[in-house]
Amino acid sequence: MIRTESRDGITAISIDRPPANALNTELVSRLHDAHQAACADGARVVILTGRPGMFSGGLDVPELLPQSRAAVEEFWLAFFRLTRALAVSPVPVVAAISGHAPAGGAVLAIHCDYRIGARGNFRMGLNEVAVGLPVPDCIMLALEHLVGARLAQRLAMTAQLVGVDEALAIGLLDEAVEPDQLLTHAWEWSRRLAGLPQLAMNRTRMLARRRLVDLLEPQADARLATQLWFSEETQAGMRALVERLAKK
Repeated sequence: MIRTESRDGITAISIDRPPANALNTELVSRLHDAHQAACADGARVVILTGRPGMFSGGLDVPELLPQSRAAVEEFWLAFFRLTRALAVSPVPVVAAISGHAPAGGAVLAIHCDYRIGARGNFRMGLNEVAVGLPVPDCIMLALEHLVGARLAQRLAMTAQLVGVDEALAIGLLDEAVEPDQLLTHAWEWSRRLAGLPQLAMNRTRMLARRRLVDLLEPQADARLATQLWFSEETQAGMRALVERLAKK
């Protein structure tokens, strides 16, 4: 489900759950634990990446849909613990976005410190509304932190996925490089961060993120997301999505 590589004070965590790197409880828990272990082992920077062409396709809806309310809340709690861990990480987290990153994939990326995208016909964004799932409050706040409140509202409300060039223009991506240069560039950028005075750099980055961090409450966020998940409209949208996926 994940692969890790550590060198030069940097740990790269790769999501490897074919075909779409879809997020379930086990995967998000493993990502959380891998990030925590990297920090505990002295990593100065963490890189989060995916498989070529697919950073993460978002939630594993076919797996989650038939699950009990308790199991769904367990997933959301694991998911929001992961996003909060990325947001409050004691070291920078660089997202090397290797391909498509809709919905939950974009959520992981926007909680990282820096986002480098692979050039190509890839899309990213919060398209939850299109399948009947309201965007949780904490995720809207993370998007607003990057692109501003007005643009975040438009993107999320219309379930808009954007290409690489637009993602760069609006601040969803910080850089874009050719796919075969993505990891090389991510490591180079991470070495630059690792070479900075650590106390000064990390204190400054956390000051810049303090408003976002202060509003992240995994347990409350999980309860609300579960409540929204089991609404009649959302359940209908999820069932329709699963039916479409089954026909592919």
